[in-house]
Amino acid sequence: MNSTSVRRHCPIMSLVLAMGACVFVQGQENNPEGNEESSAPPTIAERVKDLQKHEGLLTFYTDTRKGKVLLELPAAQGPRGLLGEYLYIEGLLQGLGSNPVGLDRGKLGPDRLVHFRHVGGRVLIEHINLRYRALSDNQDEQNAVRQSFATSVIWAGEIEIEDPDGRLLIDFTSFLVRDAHNVVTTLKRSGQGSYSLDEKRSVIDLVNCLAFPENLEFEAVLTFAGSEPGRDVRSTTPTPESISLVQHHSLVKLPDSNYRPRKHDPRVGCNAMRFLDYATPLGQPLEQRWINRHRLEKVDPRASQSRVKEPIIYYVDRGAPEAIRNALVEGGNWWAEAFEKAGFTDAYRVEVMPAGAHPLDVRYNMVQWVHRSTRGWSYGGSISDPRTGEIIKGHVSRGSLRVRQDILLFEGLAGVAKTGSGDPDDPVELALARIRQLSAHEIGHTLGFAHNFAASTYDGRASVMDYPAPLIGIENGELDFSDVYGVGIGSWDIHTVRYAYSQFKPNADEDEQLAKIVRDGLDAGYRFMSDSDARSLGSAHPLAHLWDNGDDPVEALNLSMRVRRIALDN
Repeated sequence: MNSTSVRRHCPIMSLVLAMGACVFVQGQENNPEGNEESSAPPTIAERVKDLQKHEGLLTFYTDTRKGKVLLELPAAQGPRGLLGEYLYIEGLLQGLGSNPVGLDRGKLGPDRLVHFRHVGGRVLIEHINLRYRALSDNQDEQNAVRQSFATSVIWAGEIEIEDPDGRLLIDFTSFLVRDAHNVVTTLKRSGQGSYSLDEKRSVIDLVNCLAFPENLEFEAVLTFAGSEPGRDVRSTTPTPESISLVQHHSLVKLPDSNYRPRKHDPRVGCNAMRFLDYATPLGQPLEQRWINRHRLEKVDPRASQSRVKEPIIYYVDRGAPEAIRNALVEGGNWWAEAFEKAGFTDAYRVEVMPAGAHPLDVRYNMVQWVHRSTRGWSYGGSISDPRTGEIIKGHVSRGSLRVRQDILLFEGLAGVAKTGSGDPDDPVELALARIRQLSAHEIGHTLGFAHNFAASTYDGRASVMDYPAPLIGIENGELDFSDVYGVGIGSWDIHTVRYAYSQFKPNADEDEQLAKIVRDGLDAGYRFMSDSDARSLGSAHPLAHLWDNGDDPVEALNLSMRVRRIALDN
């Protein structure tokens, strides 16, 4: 059959052939020499010329019409196609509001060292495995460890454009609009139903995609669709079959190499990171432990007392009510005394968050006020450099209902007549005293310190890192509320700050100086007993009891029973 009969019997084919002829003729007219220059791929500049540009740690572009983010990456370096390495953190800006589920406002995911790599025509984001290392200058030794253990590629994307100089442009949208916080798994594990991410109802909030010199910040509204929602989901969402949360992503410049890790000592209450070092000499342990701490450097390292290059500042959520906000600031500032005694001047402070600052921005150590539908715990976490243990951002989540429950407890003991009076036995004032103590406690975790449940057994109240039961006395047959909670940090807290943060003179032997601090604590009679000594029935120690006062648990129990009797009689 010739082309004439095809056109006669098939109108669609006729159109295709006609268009083909048209294109062919047009091509001949415009490019008679057969030059293919007109079909050359566009450059990055041509692709993004109509998009909004954001310059910072990396350059990215937002397409408001299509709701996309395009990320520009530098040319690859080295044999593995490395485009850059960054600290990656994700978290929830807007949570579910249920303590048992745990998807809270301000909840952060783990710290990840990620490599962007150009491999096989795609860009991979690879989570680097730092559990196994070789602390050696021998590259072959390092490669042997790296190649022995798996990494995790957490995303792969197509390259839209590669410029002649090697720069790449990728569509970053699918990385941002994904369940990075494992919401689906969390909902299923907590018995709240079977959900999946609905991509049609999930979008990037382009207004809150921000570029700074040392970090990039992105936000996405994620909607999860499901059936048979659990009780906690039904109690917190207007339409339980549709859960919409706001997820935040941060890409952060890695700290420089001037930070020096500090070894962990189990006799001092510091949290630690752990890894195996396969370059360790034979006869020495593979496991290495470095404490988590902020970087703090003196202006004059030779001085016993000096100002610092950059102070540690914590910011309190502007969303907390004023009375609570003031209590959080006041209690958090107790730690300033410990840093002063460790040789630092004006090294630490707590203040209210500046207007317009983002609570998940890694530049701000944060005390965040979190609402839930039911009472739940507060907790202090941190973002650390997974290579060294250096704390980059401290982040406290402070549950809002706890203070109201404390008021009810004190009203049960003291009655309601004094509520709001401002007197020492006012349940509101007593609850605010607990807020101050808890602010110091949770910030202490983000400074790098663990619980010490034995601190209540020596030197009065030796640490804000203990769990304090309200110390209610009895005076003339009546309840005495004059010393319910301690004020200020304790001697143990000063001891731990000395170990974690002291900066020794340039020619000093750090190991020797640290050993001296440990001996000073032992000579002072300090005891350290944490969660592993207190919570498990198999390892419970009487001096590590939670919610107690004093060094005699029987005497403390008898006092509590007498207080209870008076309260019930009233």
